[in-house]
Amino acid sequence: MQVLSRQRGVSLIEVLMAVLIFSVSLIGMAGLLMMATRSNQAAYLRTQVAFLAGNMADRMRANPAAVWDGSYNQTIPFSGTQNCQTASCTPDQLATADLAAWNSQLAAFLPKPGATIACSQTGITYTPSANQVSMRPPYGGNCTMTITWSERQTGDTVGTDSSAITQQFVWEFQP
Repeated sequence: MQVLSRQRGVSLIEVLMAVLIFSVSLIGMAGLLMMATRSNQAAYLRTQVAFLAGNMADRMRANPAAVWDGSYNQTIPFSGTQNCQTASCTPDQLATADLAAWNSQLAAFLPKPGATIACSQTGITYTPSANQVSMRPPYGGNCTMTITWSERQTGDTVGTDSSAITQQFVWEFQP
């Protein structure tokens, strides 16, 4: 007497369900990987912004005479050019060279960059002489640096830039 098995094809259904569950989990892991990559890119851009802001603040600290007379109060993109590497420059010309170099750095490291530097001398009760400025007196004024750039939102699909948002870094400091 021959016994017929009624469980024909059950193992095939089990294998198909396992493949389905495995493929759904792989799609979920791919989504997590994409989110991590975009978050990493956003962190990279914010690190670049902090580096570029510190770079310009250091340039301003090295040239207090131009800070005092407002030569650094500019908006980027900046159209001025000045070469101070082969010839000597006045403090105002050095400020123009610093802003031109900073403009090219912003364009190289950030997507759709923009920046503004505004230094205020309100509250300062004296104006230093040219001799005092060359000896680096305390400035006493405040500068506000604003850097903007375009950043994709974390939910964007690859290849679309329609929902890019503008990020802004504002820093108030004394050079």
